[in-house]
Amino acid sequence: MANASAVAASALRQFAFFDAHPVKDVHDLASSPEIFKNASEISTIVSSSAGLLTADIHGSVHILSQDFVSSMSWIAHLGGRVTHMAERKGVLVTVGEEVAVRGSLIKVWDLGKTDKKNHAPVLLRSAKVQPSNKPHPISCIALSYTLSFLAIGLADGTVLLYRHLDQSLSPTASLTALPKARIVHESPSEPITGLGFREPPADSDAKDNNLHLFIVTTNSVYLYHVSGRGSGGSSVLLDEIGCGLGCAAMDWRTERIVLARDEAVYAYGLQGREPPYAYEGYKSSILTHHNYVVVVSPPTTGTSMSPATRKLGAAVAGGDSDASKVTVFDMENKVIGYTGMFAESVREVISEWGNIYILTNDGQLTRLAEKSTSAKLAMLYAKALYPLALSLAQTQHLDESYVADIHRQQGDYLYAKGDWDGAMTCYVKTIGWVKPSYVVRKFLDAQRIHNLVTYLQELHALGLANADHTTLLLNTYTKLKDVARLDSFIKTESLRSDAAESKGELPFDLDTAIRVCRQAGYFEHASYLAKRYGRHEEYLRVMIEDAEKYGEALTYLRHLGADAAESNLARYGRAMLDNLPEETTQLLIDLCTISGPLTTADVCDTASQQSSTPANTSSYLSYLALSRVPAPEDKEEESKAEGEEGEPSEPAKTQGNALALSEEKRPSPTLYFAHFVDHPSYFVHFLESVAERRWGQSLSPLQPSLPSPNSNEEEDSKKRDQAAVWNTLLELYLDGGSQEQQDKALKILTSDTLPCDKTHALILCSSYSYTPGLVVLWEKLGMYEDVLRFWMGKHNATLSDSSASAEVVQALARYGPSHPHLYELVLRFFTSTPELLTRHQTDVEKILEHIEKERIMPPLGVVQVLSRNGVASVGLVKGWLMGRIKEAREEVQTDQQLINSYRLETNAKLKQVAELEDPMHAKVFSVTRCSQCNGQLDLPSVHFMCNHSYHQRCLLDHDTECPLCARQHGVIQEIRRNNERMADQHELFLSDVRDNGFNAVANGFGKGVMNMTRLEDVAA
Repeated sequence: MANASAVAASALRQFAFFDAHPVKDVHDLASSPEIFKNASEISTIVSSSAGLLTADIHGSVHILSQDFVSSMSWIAHLGGRVTHMAERKGVLVTVGEEVAVRGSLIKVWDLGKTDKKNHAPVLLRSAKVQPSNKPHPISCIALSYTLSFLAIGLADGTVLLYRHLDQSLSPTASLTALPKARIVHESPSEPITGLGFREPPADSDAKDNNLHLFIVTTNSVYLYHVSGRGSGGSSVLLDEIGCGLGCAAMDWRTERIVLARDEAVYAYGLQGREPPYAYEGYKSSILTHHNYVVVVSPPTTGTSMSPATRKLGAAVAGGDSDASKVTVFDMENKVIGYTGMFAESVREVISEWGNIYILTNDGQLTRLAEKSTSAKLAMLYAKALYPLALSLAQTQHLDESYVADIHRQQGDYLYAKGDWDGAMTCYVKTIGWVKPSYVVRKFLDAQRIHNLVTYLQELHALGLANADHTTLLLNTYTKLKDVARLDSFIKTESLRSDAAESKGELPFDLDTAIRVCRQAGYFEHASYLAKRYGRHEEYLRVMIEDAEKYGEALTYLRHLGADAAESNLARYGRAMLDNLPEETTQLLIDLCTISGPLTTADVCDTASQQSSTPANTSSYLSYLALSRVPAPEDKEEESKAEGEEGEPSEPAKTQGNALALSEEKRPSPTLYFAHFVDHPSYFVHFLESVAERRWGQSLSPLQPSLPSPNSNEEEDSKKRDQAAVWNTLLELYLDGGSQEQQDKALKILTSDTLPCDKTHALILCSSYSYTPGLVVLWEKLGMYEDVLRFWMGKHNATLSDSSASAEVVQALARYGPSHPHLYELVLRFFTSTPELLTRHQTDVEKILEHIEKERIMPPLGVVQVLSRNGVASVGLVKGWLMGRIKEAREEVQTDQQLINSYRLETNAKLKQVAELEDPMHAKVFSVTRCSQCNGQLDLPSVHFMCNHSYHQRCLLDHDTECPLCARQHGVIQEIRRNNERMADQHELFLSDVRDNGFNAVANGFGKGVMNMTRLEDVAA
């Protein structure tokens, strides 16, 4: 059998996951810990929350620290020995024997409290175990995690269960008050070799949250329902295979019980036996340490006894042995983590402080320290055991990054061996932890492109792809010409992205996907993506620039609504007009005239080729260039109203030709002028319709009036748009050349309501040589001289045509009365050639008479005009000149008479002043009447030197100045003061000089402004 054990062990994968280190005494490094020097006296050792609990055959219990130094010790069973111990939550249960007591005793200790008398933990309970009159030795015990249940197994096959143990530990109760033990199992021929509570799992969703008790005998395994629904019945047989004493232990999760038999290691759960692990060989005891099972093989000395009987007898009798073998077995991963031989047989195996401790009969203590996870993984990597490494990582509950690294290394290993499919399977599991570029670079070759597609698809499915990944995936589809997978990727990902789209996320980079599909010629897929996610500009770009499906694009534009259609038509309007001129023109009209949803029109679904009307459009291109408004930048249309799925909204029903007025701003028609450069006829229709439907303006006499916007800014914008429309219409009419169009142009020019720019119209009429329009515009602009010069120039161009000179006469009759300067111009014109003078001699005489009557020109000016050439003779103006000379002589004579009278008056005044200044000249007052009351003067009277006399009573306040002369002198003095102030106002004087220079200067000299004598200077 020893050879069989060796063969079984050699067939397993063995690794050195543990390092063995001897444990020395803290005070004597040359020997083992002092407490274990007499190992034969150690009866049992268990781990606890307070430390390592060690009991001996003398009844003492020791609490050891991590240095294996006793921190507390007391005699638990006086004069006897401790056979079993179990601790939960600081409460210790010991089972032992005492000299004075027949049978076994149970004692319960509170390790958290110390008795002041004996410095031992407080004894809570002490009671005798006596299920019958005949005592039997206790083989094993089990304590539930909550202290509610205590199970005791006896060598006669009886199992006792104490219920509600924790509730019975009240300090007020008797020391011997324990719950009554209940016999839950009896098997007289099969001693109890193992007990274990299956604790309820922490997960509340587990199928069975009740407490169960596993019962192991030498030949069977039973399950007893301890608590919960259905509890209290008899034990249930799970298997007819048992084990020896010490060869049963609960696993680290307390969910299964593990049994060690010579042929295999078994595990039992609630449902029965689980798949065993074949590991042959003798086994004396087992212990669970985390996910490991520590198996101790018995001494190599053979015996004819059955293994179970021999082990049970050896445990009771305490036999000796030569050597033991310790195997640390990972049952979940099916590997051996450690194998070691010990010269002395193993007495105890301890799991404490994260290590495994092996105590031999000679008192030597060995610590098995588990290696780090990275070190264990390195061992597995070296042997290419990647599946085992993954299993180990899951057992150790490693972080996902470790698992991903294992997959990466496995992928690298398979890639180096040429297993592309297997490597890609591993690399896919690294997504999210390994950079995609690490994997992508390995599969860029053409022969591995199918594997690359698999990786990129999974990358997109997890939402971790960027624009480059999307580009690469779509390029692989197009390179492989795999339309089916391309459809599946685009449409499946679109459906999958409904939840992500509501959060503003997409499964791939949308712009990149559309761009790649366009470049590869998959326009249907590009348009599907653009339409699916509401990328209106991209959809129209594909349909117009790539697929050339203008009809569908036009329908889509109508469904989009005014805002989106405005920006997109500014970009694609010209292409649409080239292919669907009529439908596109109607859409532009609706866009510029309807506020709100566009009216659904009859739009062809297929692109129809229609030739544009031939016309010479080069003449108005210059204006289009000036009025062209750049297309707005691309607008993101992704944000839609709630509930919209990316599809264009359904068009609302509106009346066909109704004038929809709303506060919503409509686009300016100038935005689309440049699109009509090759379609003048449709341009005319567009402008006429926009003017009539938007502003109610047309060439008909009766024009409907529409309300104008309220704000000044909107009013200014409206006026600019109206002027642009009518200016362009005028140019198109003039460019057409037909009589009907010229008549329309004339109606625009003659209208007083249409907002046409007169200056711009003047340039157009001049460029197109449209005479009626020029005349109308000159008249409206008050450029009457230009009208006359136009007809004069036309006469000079065609001397034989007399109609031009006749137009001059008619124009003078219309404009001359209000603009006299035109007579001089016409007079010069008629006297420029003998033919004109002969033809219009009568008109010249009338002009001269009007000039004389209205005093338009002086005679000298008329003579200078007529004498500039030899056309006009003296006889033509002889009579007129004689009359002017006679009038001049009469005027000179009249002026001479006035001069003489002014001189006589001046001399009289000077003589009077001289008399007044002469003191020797006596003044005689011969006035007999009062100048104030015109009464007869009487005394007292007052006489003034100005020959005015007054009654003294007629003078107020004894005035010393003549009242009559004072008023006259005051007026003169005020005039002088005004003239004096005017002398200081130089700007006003210069302004008068600029307007009428000679008269202003002469008037200044006449008033004395140019040489004003200050009154203050005179007074001084």
